[in-house]
Amino acid sequence: MLINNKHYRTIWPDPENQEIIQIIDQRHLPHRFIIEDLAEVNDFALAISEMHVRGAGLIGATAGFAMFRASLAASTKNFDSDIQKYADQIRSTRPTAKNLSWAIDRQLTAMAGAESINDKIKTSFATACAIADEDASFCKKIGQHGLELIKKISESKNGKPVNILTHCNAGWLAFVDYGSATAPVYAAHHAGVKVHVWVDETRPWLQGAKLTTWELKEEGVAHTLISDNTGGHLMQHGKVDLVIVGTDRTTFTGDVANKIGTYLKALAAFDNKIPFYVALPSSTFDWQIEDGLTIPIEQRSAEEVLKISGITDDNRLETVQISPDHTNAANYGFDVTPARLISGLITERGVVAPNRDAILDMFPEKKGVNSGQET
Repeated sequence: MLINNKHYRTIWPDPENQEIIQIIDQRHLPHRFIIEDLAEVNDFALAISEMHVRGAGLIGATAGFAMFRASLAASTKNFDSDIQKYADQIRSTRPTAKNLSWAIDRQLTAMAGAESINDKIKTSFATACAIADEDASFCKKIGQHGLELIKKISESKNGKPVNILTHCNAGWLAFVDYGSATAPVYAAHHAGVKVHVWVDETRPWLQGAKLTTWELKEEGVAHTLISDNTGGHLMQHGKVDLVIVGTDRTTFTGDVANKIGTYLKALAAFDNKIPFYVALPSSTFDWQIEDGLTIPIEQRSAEEVLKISGITDDNRLETVQISPDHTNAANYGFDVTPARLISGLITERGVVAPNRDAILDMFPEKKGVNSGQET
């Protein structure tokens, strides 16, 4: 997508040294645009755990390139055991996002099929690039499928702007390009369909306030920032036509784990009969978990709730405390929205109903794998 009218992805190999992987360090956005070099496996682990990168697809792509870096760092004598050690290290960085383990397992399988260590390294680099390219391609297709939903609403409103509410940042910053929840928005905007986005600020990291607004501004999409608890009021007064969110892990039965607060938006949308869609590439499906309430939910540092960062009038980035000393705080990263509250899942293959049979019909190659159905 665009930054100052120049196209960027969120992660890419350094053109001058492909052993170094470059990322946009999202901690500094929207006030600073900083490109960070990841040169060691520990750099990747830190970037994922400390949210230099975040979002399902980008976490997966970063894990893919981390495994490539691991293939370079592994010793010749103990290559396989070293690779497994690095895989375990990367896998432990964040527990909820399915794309993380999916990318690691894909890399392990790819390298296992190569014979020499040199071939394993080449295979790992090719696989990392393929993971990134597929993520961008799948998100672009999600945009086209979601565009059809937006077009129908636009037609019913005689061309008036379609008001879309989103939560957190499931934009191109959360993936390699295009995004999931924002991909239909961008597709509609580029197709000349009038859209307006209500952007949840999304405490405690403020991904909506900092990242989604920045993305939409760069793309020229009309938007309004709102506090997290405003969505229900807007829905009651007919100011929301559609809700689209992303997901970090989705069960093969249609339950969705997404940024904390998503469940409440789904309840409000359901009560007001507003369509609630979840956009995701198939790499985010968990084909082993049936009940969404068993998805591991990350609990992060209380400091993220107790403090807030921003820019001062004299252009300094500062973090300040917002609660009294010694305040206890809980920081659950995600919640689970049950399938019954979801209108549909927008995937790269099309829009699918959030239930076991429909999902497995759209992804027949997964039937009987670990989903409790026979082939």
